[in-house]
Amino acid sequence: MSTKSYREAIKDAIAQEMRLDDTVVVIGEDQRGGHGGHQPEVEALGGVLGVTKGLWTEFGSERVIDTPITESAIIGMAAGAAATGLRPVAELMFMDFFGVAFDGIYNQAAKFRYMFGGKAKAPLVVRGMVGAGFSAAGQHSQSPYHIFASVPGLKVVCPSTPYDAKGLLIASIRDDDPVMFCENKILYDMKGEVPDEAYAIPLGVANYTREGEDVTIIALGSLVHQANAAADRLAKDGITCDVIDPRTISPLDETAILESVAATGRVVIVDESAARCGFAHDVAALIASKGFDYLRAPIELVLPPHTPVPFSPALEKLWLPDAAKIEAAARKLMGA
Repeated sequence: MSTKSYREAIKDAIAQEMRLDDTVVVIGEDQRGGHGGHQPEVEALGGVLGVTKGLWTEFGSERVIDTPITESAIIGMAAGAAATGLRPVAELMFMDFFGVAFDGIYNQAAKFRYMFGGKAKAPLVVRGMVGAGFSAAGQHSQSPYHIFASVPGLKVVCPSTPYDAKGLLIASIRDDDPVMFCENKILYDMKGEVPDEAYAIPLGVANYTREGEDVTIIALGSLVHQANAAADRLAKDGITCDVIDPRTISPLDETAILESVAATGRVVIVDESAARCGFAHDVAALIASKGFDYLRAPIELVLPPHTPVPFSPALEKLWLPDAAKIEAAARKLMGA
């Protein structure tokens, strides 16, 4: 067991799987960037934020493939590689630009297994950054995982800790279906205890980060930590909360959510992906259709406004859900 950052845990997962399986390859922008043939002493960048730094040095150009800044080519190459026997891990840098490559994901990789009667597979992982909090403005701060989750055939992963990032990525690489692996950029430097050996966390299994009796709080990614902070504040006043981190939104652990709602009867759902037709609305619909009789109060949603992410730090802070907003929603449900 070692203390590692979220960034380091992701790199560990990829490196360990590459050592175990020669079919695992990395594809993306700046994987070899900064390393010129005339400067062999300069280490490759390993992507825009250095998540895969060191992999090119260990595995070389045949397995760590540098690409131009062309998302459609990255995903097209990765989808084709997956269809012909490799297990590519493709980096899109920012998930905001998935639209440029959506045909390769939406019309190709996600449909391989179904359209070939189960005889084909597409073991492809698409990594990319999501999330606001850096004043990176509307085109580099979005969380489009709710769009991915609407596509049949895609699996969608949103890890919130270094431990989960490594275990979920290993499971994703080993999966025979395409996986969108959404890395919240604000978590890259977060540290936690991570086993040194390879381990896989099954996709579709939620995690309880707090346990209580009064309110269920459901949150993803960096907002799990805001939910934990809110739950800790509420506990000081005798209001105890279940905090559920789904970890994957497709597949979604419906059982964990409904069991918690049955116990508490009060629900707060927190998300930054969309104020309309997003992850929170999907979970609310699940609870309304399968757990309505459990509810003691209306479902509370803590969401950003239906606007692009602001560039202004002050406006972005107002835009994002946070612990104070989650706490207020829970107190409203308790009549406190």
